[in-house]
Amino acid sequence: MRTVTIGPHRIELTHTDRVLFPEAGITKGDLIAYYRDMADTMLPHLQGRPLTLHRFPGGLAKGGFIQKEAPDYYPDWIRRVSVAKEQGRLTQAVCDNAATLVYLANQDCITLHVWLSRVDHLDFPDRMAFDLDPPDTDFALARSAARDLRDLLAELGLTAYLMTTGSRGLHVLVALAPKTDFDTVRHFAHQVAEALVRRDPDRRTTEPRKEQRGGRLYVDILRNAYAQTTVAPYSVRARASAPVATPLGWSELDDPELTSDRYTLRTIPERLAQRGDPWERMEAADSLEAPRRRLQALLSGGKDTS
Repeated sequence: MRTVTIGPHRIELTHTDRVLFPEAGITKGDLIAYYRDMADTMLPHLQGRPLTLHRFPGGLAKGGFIQKEAPDYYPDWIRRVSVAKEQGRLTQAVCDNAATLVYLANQDCITLHVWLSRVDHLDFPDRMAFDLDPPDTDFALARSAARDLRDLLAELGLTAYLMTTGSRGLHVLVALAPKTDFDTVRHFAHQVAEALVRRDPDRRTTEPRKEQRGGRLYVDILRNAYAQTTVAPYSVRARASAPVATPLGWSELDDPELTSDRYTLRTIPERLAQRGDPWERMEAADSLEAPRRRLQALLSGGKDTS
C-alpha cells in the first residue's frame, strides 16, 4: 500500500499489482496511472455530471458490476448529488477533480459513464447522443452512417462530434445549451434517426429489437433521457485489450486502420501528445428551435430558409 497526494487530498492506493486485464497484462496500478495522467483532458467532459461506474474488483476474469449509488465510505471531498428516480432518490458521485478520478480507479472502476446533463440543470441536457451500433464487427456500416449523420446535422445547423466507443460502434454527439428538456431532445433525436435511416434503409434501422434488425446498423437514440448515460470520453472499456472511448476528428474516418477499439490505455497518451483532444472546444447549439423547423421541412419534403 502506498499513499499519493493529489491537490489537498491523500489517497491510499491498494493492490496496485493486481492484474485487471490478463491478456494485455495491465494492472490496477496501470489503470490508476492512466486516469491520473488523463485527468486534465478528461475532467472537462466529467465535471458536474452524475456518474455510473463499471467496477471489476477481481479483474475482467472474475466479472464486474454496475454501481450507481455513491457508498457511504467515500471520502467527504468526493462530490455527491441526490437525483430523483422512479421510487425515491439516489445519491451519485460526481467527478470534479483529479483526486476523485484516481480514487475511483483505486476502487477498480474501469469505465465511467456520465449523464447527458449536469447537476445544475439535471432535466435539461447539454449533450445529445446517437449510438451507431453495427451488427457484429461491420465497422464500415458505422463509418458510412456517421458521415451521413454529420452531414444531416449540418443541414439542420448543428455541429457533430465523433467518438469511438471502445466497443463496436461509434458515438456522434451534439453539444447543446441546457435550455431544452429531455423529452423534446429525445423526440428530436428520434426524428433525426428516422431521417438518417431513410437515406439508407437497407443498411440502417431504428428497431431496438436485435432479432428484428435484419443485419442492419442500429441508430440508437435511447440514451437521450433523464438518468441515462453514455461512456465518458477517454474511459477505458472492460475488454481484453483495454480499449478507450476516443474522440476523433472527422477526417480520421478515412483511416483504413480505424476500428472502434483501435486506441487503448497504452496508446492514448501518445495520440494526445501528437493530436490533442478533438473535443477540447465544443461548439454548443444555442437552441433547437431552428433545427427543429429545418428537420420538419426536410421530413415533409419542403424547404426551410431560416
